[in-house]
Amino acid sequence: MIGLSVSDELLGTVAPIVVYWLYSGIYVALSSLESYRLHSKAEEEEKNLVSKIAVVKGVLLQQLVQAVVAIILFTVTGSDDEADKAQEFSLLVLARQFVVAMIVLDTWQYFMHRYMHHNKFLYKHIHSQHHRLIVPYAYGALYNHPVEGLILDTVGGALSFLISGMSPRTSIFFFSFATIKTVDDHCGLCLPGNLFHMVFKNNSAYHDVHHQLYGSKYNFSQPFFVMWDRILGTYMPYSLEKREDGGFEARPTKEFKDD
Repeated sequence: MIGLSVSDELLGTVAPIVVYWLYSGIYVALSSLESYRLHSKAEEEEKNLVSKIAVVKGVLLQQLVQAVVAIILFTVTGSDDEADKAQEFSLLVLARQFVVAMIVLDTWQYFMHRYMHHNKFLYKHIHSQHHRLIVPYAYGALYNHPVEGLILDTVGGALSFLISGMSPRTSIFFFSFATIKTVDDHCGLCLPGNLFHMVFKNNSAYHDVHHQLYGSKYNFSQPFFVMWDRILGTYMPYSLEKREDGGFEARPTKEFKDD
């Protein structure tokens, strides 16, 4: 019989991958709702510079790398069963670990993401791959150059796991949540009643601005908060307006659009 800690480690590795494709599948099914899209289906086909098959292959490669690193991380750090059991009954500890992990992940990704935009070599040879998706869609959320995937997502995830002190069991929920949030940020839809849009300023419209040419040096924050953009002056305010042909458009405020 497989021990509970091994099972937790396995779930912590596999769950985010399964969640990614399941949640993306929901948005694929909803993508025909033109009245809630940030870009039309026609724009998605015309503007994006990479095929969907290539996107799927790129995402699967990144997820393979992440799975290998997760297995190594869980093996090296081990598991303290008594500590895990104690944490199960402490919602305060779990909440603290979630908040710390969110802040660590946001901080790491903001500065690495911003640096990849400002360093011409890194942008041209690495980060520009993600920006081939000018019109983001759900299952393209993790479409990155393998080096970027390793630095931003895999290393960032490892740091948030280690610094927060969460157990493999807690990581199942945290990384599944972070995965859902990342997919949601790239879904290209503004659906009524979306809890992520109600709770987080960092959402699909916010990140869509970053994917446009005028916003490429703004809105670096991901995947949870916008604090670093606000603190360091890279926050681009926008308004969500209805398009004449249906759907929505995230429009930057006039002073930014005139720059």
